[in-house]
Amino acid sequence: MANVRPRYLLAYALTAVGLCSGCNSGPADIPGTIRIVSSLPRTGSAKAQTDTIINGINMALEEAGGKVGEFAIEHVPMDDATASAGQWTAELESANADAAAKDPNVMIYIGPYNSGAAKNSIPILNRANVLMISPAVTGVGFSKPGLGEPGEPGIYRESGKITFTRVVPADDVQGALGAEWAKEMGIKKVYVLDDTEVYGKGVATIFKQTAAKLGLEVLGSESIDPKQSEFSSLMAKIKALKPDLIYLGATSQTKGGQIAKDMVSSGLAGDGCKLMVPDGCFENAFIQAAGNETFKKLDCFVTFGGLPPSEMKGKGKDFVEAYKGKYGVMPEGYAVYGYEAAKVALAAIGKAGKKDREAIRAAALSIKDFDGATGKWSYDENGDTTLKVMSGNKVVDGDFKLVKVLEKK
Repeated sequence: MANVRPRYLLAYALTAVGLCSGCNSGPADIPGTIRIVSSLPRTGSAKAQTDTIINGINMALEEAGGKVGEFAIEHVPMDDATASAGQWTAELESANADAAAKDPNVMIYIGPYNSGAAKNSIPILNRANVLMISPAVTGVGFSKPGLGEPGEPGIYRESGKITFTRVVPADDVQGALGAEWAKEMGIKKVYVLDDTEVYGKGVATIFKQTAAKLGLEVLGSESIDPKQSEFSSLMAKIKALKPDLIYLGATSQTKGGQIAKDMVSSGLAGDGCKLMVPDGCFENAFIQAAGNETFKKLDCFVTFGGLPPSEMKGKGKDFVEAYKGKYGVMPEGYAVYGYEAAKVALAAIGKAGKKDREAIRAAALSIKDFDGATGKWSYDENGDTTLKVMSGNKVVDGDFKLVKVLEKK
């Protein structure tokens, strides 16, 4: 996180700012100061992606001069991952949410990055009436009645209020558009895999259901164990069925790259079988895990919410150019959503005009026609963005190349 102004980058030692869930005395209120917490996996292979999300958040705060009206804005970045796990853990995400809930200065929680992590933090923050703005969580059950597990999203709303929002399209958009794109490619037979996690299984299920409705033959579906080192026997079984496409609901951290490698080594790619993965693999870590040579032999397609950074227009392009000027590199895909989440946070604080969780929550949920870096959008009645544009990309020469703009009507 080099080049971030120190005034926005507070210590990770949460006790230094009073964010301590185990303290004997609660955190003290600091008049005139509002804290925005971000909770993201800052350890493990997702770090490169979350580096750019954090940079995006801090760029938005810098543009505002670190103030909204009479309030000084502090950003406290928190890590919900461990080195041993290599990704987020339920314990850390819950601890982050609990610490934020108990700090009277925290009005907004940007995060988390993973849908599985969100299951832990949403109920805690809902009870405390803390507004959440996720730049990356796409699981449908957190906001959309009838699309998730039984009882969702009500089980996350003990207070009766909507506190979880997101600035990225959810998986009912992504999974369905992925299936439609597969049909447009001429795919006839598919095999569907998932990583058992909330995100991966959710988007794979929607892809499978939509594919079946569109007339594609679903040869089978099953969950992989991300702890396995390789999947050669599974690939051999699938190869015998002669699919045109494997759809994998997973992330870079749950063996997306390994599946790509094993498709090549098993001969599936040589038989013409393609791979499609969702936005959890839209990061350089996915390409690095599989290796550039893999994608010279395997056609791999990746869906992503909105346009990739290189293709953004208007305020999105302005953000990308400013990012490159500041950090000297192209941002990863979710950087713009970190920036957008922070912009929404600042707008909600400004609209509320006071340091009050309910006022800020209500102000955010009332946002309409927000002219942001991802386009012009509103929050719907569920706290979801009204944007329905996705991009269909292909891995080419060690990068993601836009192939088709996908939009749900």
